Amino acid sequence: MLNAQDLTLLTQTGPGTPMGELFRRFWLPAMLPEELPEADCPPKRLRMLSEDLVAWRNTDGSLGAMQNACPHRGASMFFGRNEENGLRCVYHGWKFDTEGACVDMPNEPAESNFKHKITAAAYPLAEWGGVIWVYMGPRNLQPELPQFEWCLVPSDHKLISKWFQECNYAQAVEGDLDTSHVSFMHRSFQPSNDPRTRRNKQGEALAAIDGSPVLTVKETDYGFCYGSRRNGEDGDYYWRVTQYLQPFYSLIPSASTGRGGGCWIPVDDTHCTGWRYGYDVAHPVPVERRAGLSGIPRIEPGTYRGLATAANDYDIDRELQRTFNYTGIRNVREQDTMGTESMGPIMDRTREHLGTADSAIILFRRQLMRMARQLQQGVEPFAAGHGAVYRIRALDVLDPASDLHTLIEQHEYEMLHAV
Repeated sequence: MLNAQDLTLLTQTGPGTPMGELFRRFWLPAMLPEELPEADCPPKRLRMLSEDLVAWRNTDGSLGAMQNACPHRGASMFFGRNEENGLRCVYHGWKFDTEGACVDMPNEPAESNFKHKITAAAYPLAEWGGVIWVYMGPRNLQPELPQFEWCLVPSDHKLISKWFQECNYAQAVEGDLDTSHVSFMHRSFQPSNDPRTRRNKQGEALAAIDGSPVLTVKETDYGFCYGSRRNGEDGDYYWRVTQYLQPFYSLIPSASTGRGGGCWIPVDDTHCTGWRYGYDVAHPVPVERRAGLSGIPRIEPGTYRGLATAANDYDIDRELQRTFNYTGIRNVREQDTMGTESMGPIMDRTREHLGTADSAIILFRRQLMRMARQLQQGVEPFAAGHGAVYRIRALDVLDPASDLHTLIEQHEYEMLHAV
């Protein structure tokens, strides 16, 4: 349980807030390349960390993002002309480059030097690993891009997706760090051949058989890893080791060769974008396997908004709930969306009651709040400036080891030797 002050610290990410300033020290996933597909294509609105921006792709292919409101009289730059390596406001013709400098002011006399005094808020964008990233922090502290394994594999070895979700980022991240809910929310009553799910000899999902795993959490320089130990068979335990990577990324264990995880980027304090990255290190991903890698909700065509929402009760089917699965909601990601959105736009953590199954969630909050407070004291986040620390993997294994430290020693190569 958090007090009111900690709740505010954790959930508010706008300009000038401690958590917002922390997140601005990291490169953040902003858009998919398909949103800015070619040079001089139409600009796109981009809202992140409670800031309204406009992003565009220049004539030479470079990328830029600037404040939505034109510095002249506040007209929206979304309606601007993307031309000749700059974005021009259609109200009075002021034109800006990707650094935010005003490079043309045609409604002023030719001899005027006024344009040299005008600067818009602008942020660097970078295309890396199948994602367009934005850095919103101090320019002199701009770090290297994070070296996630999913960024390093070839484009045909992965699938990256995003969607909008109507809740604070933190409760969505906490859903990814909650291993015990897998035993309930995602339980199916029907046989399945899903290769991502480890099963016993009778075909039962091991996570569903043991719903009260023993958790152990280990802090690292990139965040933490935590192991959930369930009873397996033939003398082995079923271990799932999830990775939390600062500030809001996860790597989720899978029994198959396909790997993946997700992240949650604050749009503002009551909305976020969910991202999922699924990938195969060794092989290209055939079209027929892509649905299994995606792990996303059904999306309204032409948008990034889900079809299953609070307005339609996430398409719950009570007959399905009695006969097919635990929730009556068919799509796994939509099950998670229901869980995190139904808490409310910002969950009131002053009223919750956490148990031993919530140890990873507790550490996630403590670690983020500690980092935000340290930044206020001048201590920069280590992971933001050391992209190589993100080259790790999750672990899904049957093993007789009874403690996490022994397990990590035995499987260190598998967890730490990403491409």
